[in-house]
Amino acid sequence: MIVLESLEQFQAIYRQGRKWQRCVEAIHNVPNLQEDVYYSIGDSLAYRIQNGTQAQVNFTGHRRYFDVHYYLEGHEIVEIKDKSQLNTISVYQDETDTELLTGCGDQHTLREGQVVIFKNHQAHRFIEGNNVKKVVLKVTIEDGYFLNK
Repeated sequence: MIVLESLEQFQAIYRQGRKWQRCVEAIHNVPNLQEDVYYSIGDSLAYRIQNGTQAQVNFTGHRRYFDVHYYLEGHEIVEIKDKSQLNTISVYQDETDTELLTGCGDQHTLREGQVVIFKNHQAHRFIEGNNVKKVVLKVTIEDGYFLNK
């Protein structure tokens, strides 16, 4: 997991690459979004506004997309662990880009203004939050295209 303290820091570090530029474009489009409706930019990014914490029992892992979260309000506790150190509950499903795992991880508090990139060798689960409003972005690992197209 990579935690950046601000959108400005994210823009400074990830200024190269279409998918990262699209993340910033999506975040700037927040005033025009309805909650819990997915939007897309090209074939490399899908995003939505999430209001509230969706607490999870199991860890979730991905392979084809990075999860990027930009916290607009509140704070949230997330638990992170390398997938290799967790036990598989549900094997990877290509259709949903999801695998479910169980075990214990390291807890981190994420807060308003931060941008978080969840790495694909790790799995995460959200424990609890307070007044959370965030942009949830699903960013392809490829450079702007899907391998299966």
